[in-house]
Amino acid sequence: MRYVAFPERPLPWEPRAWFLRPRWARSSDAPWTWATTVAAVSLKVHLRNMTIRILLSFMVAMAALTEAVVSQSPAPATAGILSPGDSVRISVWRSPEMSGDFVVGADGSITHPLYRTVKVAGLPMATVEANLGRFLASFQTSPQFVVEPLIRVAVSGEVTRPTVFALRPQTTVSEAVARAGGLNQFGKTRARLVRTETGGAQREIYFDLRDPNDAIGSGPVHSGDLIVIDRKHNLFREVVLPVVGLIGSVASIVLLIQRN
Repeated sequence: MRYVAFPERPLPWEPRAWFLRPRWARSSDAPWTWATTVAAVSLKVHLRNMTIRILLSFMVAMAALTEAVVSQSPAPATAGILSPGDSVRISVWRSPEMSGDFVVGADGSITHPLYRTVKVAGLPMATVEANLGRFLASFQTSPQFVVEPLIRVAVSGEVTRPTVFALRPQTTVSEAVARAGGLNQFGKTRARLVRTETGGAQREIYFDLRDPNDAIGSGPVHSGDLIVIDRKHNLFREVVLPVVGLIGSVASIVLLIQRN
C-alpha cells in the first residue's frame, strides 16, 4: 500500500468561516486554518483569565486596606462614658477619705455617702470633672483631684481567673483576656465577644487571639462587654474515654453475672 502526500492547504470553506475568526480578521480574505482558530481562542481565554486575576487582586487589596483603616480608627467618643455598674476612680489631694474606686449606682450617681448627689452616668468625662469640682469646692478651696473612668468587663470560660474587671477604656479586648490570666490548657484561641449595642440588643462577635492585627481583639473594650473563651474539642477526652469507661462497666457487669 502506498501513501500519497497531498500539499498542506486550508479547507475550501475555511476562508469563508468568518464566525470562527476574531473581529479584526473577519474582513480579510486570507486563508484561515484550525491552528489559527485555536491560537486565537487560546489568546482570548488567556486575556480573559488575566483580567479576572487583576480584578480579584484589586478587590483583595481594597479589602485589606479597608480592614487596616478600620483597625486603626480611633475609639468612639462614647468609650469613656460611664454606665450603671461601672466604676469611677477619684483621687483627691490630701483627702484619702474622699479618694478611691466607687461604683456607679442604678440612678447614675456615685455609691458613696458624700458623692451620692453627684451624677456621672451617661455624661462626658469633662462634665463629670466639672460636677466633681463644684461638689469638692464646698469642702476645700481650689480642690486638686483626678477622676478616671473604669468600665465593667466580664471574662468567662476557659481562662485562669474568670471574673468581672473594672478596666480603663483604653484597654483592648486581648488585654482584658490577659488580665484574666490568659487561656488555660482547654481554651480555644477563637474567642467570642458579646457586646450590648446602644438600643439594648446584644451582638456576638468572633475574633482570633493569635492575630495581633485582629480588629476586635486589638480594639478597646466597651462597658458591659462579655468575653467568652470556649473549650476546644478533644476527641480522646470526649469520645475515647467515655467509650472505654462504658466498655469497662459492661465487662464488670458480665463478670458478675458469670460468677453468680
